[in-house]
Amino acid sequence: MTSSRTGGLVLAAIALIFVSLLSIAVGARSIPLSTVVHELFARGSSDASYVVWNLRIPRTLIGIAVGAALGVAGALMQALTRNPLADPGLLGVNGGAAAAAALAVSTLGLTDLRAFVWFAFAGAAIAGTVLYVIAGHGGASPVRLALAGMAVSAALTGFTQALTLLNSQTLDQMRFWTVGSLTRADASTLAQVAPLLGAGLLLAFLLARPLNALALGDEAGKSLGAHLGRTRALTLLAITLLAGAATAAVGPLVFVGLAVPHMVRAVTGPDQRWVLPYCAVVAPVLLLAADVLGRVIARQEIDVGVVTALIGAPVFIALVRRSRVVRS
Repeated sequence: MTSSRTGGLVLAAIALIFVSLLSIAVGARSIPLSTVVHELFARGSSDASYVVWNLRIPRTLIGIAVGAALGVAGALMQALTRNPLADPGLLGVNGGAAAAAALAVSTLGLTDLRAFVWFAFAGAAIAGTVLYVIAGHGGASPVRLALAGMAVSAALTGFTQALTLLNSQTLDQMRFWTVGSLTRADASTLAQVAPLLGAGLLLAFLLARPLNALALGDEAGKSLGAHLGRTRALTLLAITLLAGAATAAVGPLVFVGLAVPHMVRAVTGPDQRWVLPYCAVVAPVLLLAADVLGRVIARQEIDVGVVTALIGAPVFIALVRRSRVVRS
């Protein structure tokens, strides 16, 4: 079983390499794959070199980083709440990022994405902290976390909508960010969120064993030596780091954190020691493939947030209908 899981992870990594090359090659100006590979090993001074290194590579790297973060955050979210329909937005993390971003735009007039990112992440972190306080610290059960998350998310959504409706500048700025797009993120954006994403991924992988214990129930988890309160608090912190930084960088992206863990568990089973690494590789494949598809299906490029919603919904429905959804 272990060898088959390892082989599957290797195949997923190969698929990620291939779709990453496509992401660099495909666009308004298509570049042959042979030229892309040559540029990666011997950077030139041609127009193609400029497109590859200044436009396509940063976009691809941010797609890989954000995809991995959302996939792992979704798996953590479903494990934490023991709810197979949970995604990072359930805890209000996305809502907190959107609310803080809208507040920064409406009160400070921000238009620079580099400053925008930090306000959005701060909002996500505050939302996660408020949720943990409401849910009850160490006694935060999966049900209480889910209910508190829904309440926090609804309140933040209402606040964001009020700000955007009352301020036309905020509406103009937020309507592009809330769609979810890789086009406006650049190398500086990646540099800002990379430490947060790296810390979140490291913390997530360290939590794999305690989450496996908690999946058996609180009493069984305690008997296996898991510290319930600490594990839930650290899991919430990891979700906030991953989903908060990803949302701050590119806007809210739906279905990546929801559908990918289900696809992965159909292969790995519920063991988080395999689910989390698989999600970190498979989710960027899905996200980059959706981004490439958005560049070629219409004359005008379609943002990746729209494409993930269009392809994520039927994929998820198909998984449910085939009864391949494995509970975390």
